[in-house]
Amino acid sequence: MFGSLLRVAVALVGAGLTTLALAQGGAPLRIVVSFPPGGPVDFVARALAEQLGKELQTTVVVDNKAGANGAIGAGEVMRATPDGGTLWITSVGAVAVNPALYDKLSYDMKRDFVPVSLVVNNVELLVIHPGNPAADAAAFVAAAKRSKDAATLASSGIGSIPHLALEQLNDATGAKFTHIPYKGAAPAITDVMGGQVAGFFGDIPGLIGFVKSGKLKPIGIAASKRHPALPEVRTLDEQGIAGVDSNNWYALFAPAKTQPQVVENLNQAVRRALAAPALRDKLLASGAEPAPSTPQELATLLKNDGDKWARLIREKGIKAE
Repeated sequence: MFGSLLRVAVALVGAGLTTLALAQGGAPLRIVVSFPPGGPVDFVARALAEQLGKELQTTVVVDNKAGANGAIGAGEVMRATPDGGTLWITSVGAVAVNPALYDKLSYDMKRDFVPVSLVVNNVELLVIHPGNPAADAAAFVAAAKRSKDAATLASSGIGSIPHLALEQLNDATGAKFTHIPYKGAAPAITDVMGGQVAGFFGDIPGLIGFVKSGKLKPIGIAASKRHPALPEVRTLDEQGIAGVDSNNWYALFAPAKTQPQVVENLNQAVRRALAAPALRDKLLASGAEPAPSTPQELATLLKNDGDKWARLIREKGIKAE
């Protein structure tokens, strides 16, 4: 009995010391990004790091560890000391899609990580060439059913969230869009603007500049509600197309065995950071919607999205490239 109480006391003291060190400007907090510098995850990580450093009164360093579909970044955090000093920010693909897409992964979300907080939502936006006569997604789908030339949709790669959104759209409408996979969003967007492909599902942060400049026409949002950065664009649900719900969210995870009190303190700091007007406005302007959560809410989202995408990948027989 005494031994158990002693172990609990030691754990709580350790958690308190880690939190105190962060709060008083101790060792820098490191946020590992599984993608190269300059990309959307890196942008969100650096914006968050700046405000989080103010909340914790310490330096927050962004460390890019790109490659192997997120596995390099995951491994870096898995091997880190579980003291709250290293966090992993990554997208839904690495944590809720890859486990179903690949036969073997070097990491296991249940075994190797604990959730800290959801950071942003990046819902999918359906865009087409501005010269396309379709006024909305419903008209675009109707045209695709009449002509195979209108029934092509690009994606940023096999098994990507844009690809999975396309499959949801096929199921919801029976239009049977042909999937044209690209190596990333940039070449897909280029070909939509050039008229080689009829349309593209993409993350709003990657598309908002093209939409605002008139280079792409937005015709539907794959979410249950409209996006604050594009309030005039109706959801697919509003257009009678139900069941297309695709969100390329980003979230923070800590190494397994990080003490619950450390996770909770980090979660509260992240929530305060995302509520700060300067950071919130910066993210919204980019098209990313701040979405702080509790660790438990993130765990539930991870499970639900993992189940949803695994079911779709299995039904469609999708295989990684």
